[in-house]
Amino acid sequence: MAIWGERSDGRNSVGDVFALIRDRRDITRTEIGHHTGLSRTAIASRIAALAGLGLVREREQAPSTGGRPPTLLSFDAAAGIVLSAAIGISRTRLAVCNLAGEVLSVTDIDQEVALGPDDLMPDVVKRLDVMLQEFPALPVYGVGLSLPGTVDRDRGCSRDSPILRGWDGVPLRPYFDELQRLSGVPVIMDNDSNAIAIVESHGYEDVLVIKASSGLGAGIVAGGVLQRGAAQAAGEFGHNKIAAAQGLPCRCGDTGCVESIAGGWAVVHALQQQGRSVRNLRDVVEIAHEGDAEARRMIRDSGRYVGEVLAAAVNLLNPAVVVVAGDMAGAYEIFVAGLRETLYGNATAQATRTLEVVPAAHGSQSGTVGGAVMVLDEVLSARAVDALVAGATRA
Repeated sequence: MAIWGERSDGRNSVGDVFALIRDRRDITRTEIGHHTGLSRTAIASRIAALAGLGLVREREQAPSTGGRPPTLLSFDAAAGIVLSAAIGISRTRLAVCNLAGEVLSVTDIDQEVALGPDDLMPDVVKRLDVMLQEFPALPVYGVGLSLPGTVDRDRGCSRDSPILRGWDGVPLRPYFDELQRLSGVPVIMDNDSNAIAIVESHGYEDVLVIKASSGLGAGIVAGGVLQRGAAQAAGEFGHNKIAAAQGLPCRCGDTGCVESIAGGWAVVHALQQQGRSVRNLRDVVEIAHEGDAEARRMIRDSGRYVGEVLAAAVNLLNPAVVVVAGDMAGAYEIFVAGLRETLYGNATAQATRTLEVVPAAHGSQSGTVGGAVMVLDEVLSARAVDALVAGATRA
């Protein structure tokens, strides 16, 4: 996606040079000159500004082609940290990541279903405070926060969510301001499937990322651009109607939604009705791996129903790859066996001829890494770095 190495406006500013270093990881001053056309003096001044911020460091010398070996410049991912909070229905995962989005520390909050923001968010902030104590000297560049359902990114809240009852319209950024170390730190929010798509789409221009957990959702990348839709509701396929679910009540208040028969919450409920001692989808995946035939059947059927709905999306969007993420991916082979059956059976041969279906590269951490990358692409963009330099100069 274009987010990596994004340039500001072609001025070859300090931020533009940083974007080049961040994208390349290791680069010499000579190579920067070739890419930008900047003079040695101009390059030196920009590198000095970046070194002053701690974002760039000189490292071991590159192989020499004759004469004095050139020094490599590299992005210092250890210069700071970002926080990631992936809020789910039954679990919230928190992480501290370096400036490359690599997870340094992670913890989970297993919560009661339907907790409101005043019940959950203070606990999130307290847990982050404890995690931050491991990194006392590092500046916090930002917080990435992802939620299921539609998110109002400008207002920083959930919007018209059929899932997070009591969250709609409640600003979430102020909760983080309660912690002194996070006061004023940027909080970047998005839908959970979009956060996963940001990190799982690298290397592809057209991708459909499926999050199959308690609920169902998708992140859509077309032409290298994340698609959020006119109402920020792109990818909310969990409430598409499907014949197999006709008359079944959904937690959104409607009936006949694919989620009411294929969502993790529906699978858990059905197994509980049969006397299985399962609390969440992770428990279902566990007993499926232990050989529980009914759990395996339900997971495969879930894949079938999801594949049936996705077939139309594949015909419309023609992605190169479908990425499967979420707790259901813990039983990837079982789930995808059903998904492939109906997806390939209902989509056109042209749309599926070269289509790949793959598990999320970051596995169970795709949501937390996605949240980290989401905020890093904002706070370390060329424009943001130029603003940091301007602020440091004024100070």
